[in-house]
Amino acid sequence: MTKRHADITRNTNETQITLSIDLDGSGADYQIKTGVGFFDHMLDHVARHGRFNLTIDATGDTHIDDHHTVEDVGIALGQAITDALGDKKGIERYGFASVPMDESLARVSVDLSGRAALVFDTPLEKLSGKIGTFDTQLVQEFLNALSANIRCNLHVEVPHGSNEHHIAEAIFKALGRALRQAVAITGDTIPSTKGVL
Repeated sequence: MTKRHADITRNTNETQITLSIDLDGSGADYQIKTGVGFFDHMLDHVARHGRFNLTIDATGDTHIDDHHTVEDVGIALGQAITDALGDKKGIERYGFASVPMDESLARVSVDLSGRAALVFDTPLEKLSGKIGTFDTQLVQEFLNALSANIRCNLHVEVPHGSNEHHIAEAIFKALGRALRQAVAITGDTIPSTKGVL
């Protein structure tokens, strides 16, 4: 089987990012340093629960805020997953996970369709807006950048939850599990009646 690995370097006036991913990893080999502590913790969950080998080294203008770093890591991770998938031959294509985290529940559905769409239905915006110093709006910004650059349908629903940390953690764990299911090799053809994804 072809190794499904990609390396991405993204440098702008706002961020400098190097990223590598192995879609067929173990989830035990990840090193994530973005300069945004809570975001690192969430990306750890994507790697661990997605069983991806993931390395991210990012620096950004966090003296302004965390927005550019979080968004640009989403762009780079999406580009890396796209590169690692190649022509998508044999992938499962769809993935779904429902993950509880104490009082919170997150449901994430993925379709690696080649078309970008994000549906984000969570109570995060109705709550305090902060997890420590982390702006909870950045969860949606990351997911939007990720879905746009993987070119996938990404539906994120949190039917209940009252603690922002628990909600975010459930989302990122479910994202990892749903992506793992979607990228899995389960056949030998392109899973689309169009013949391409």
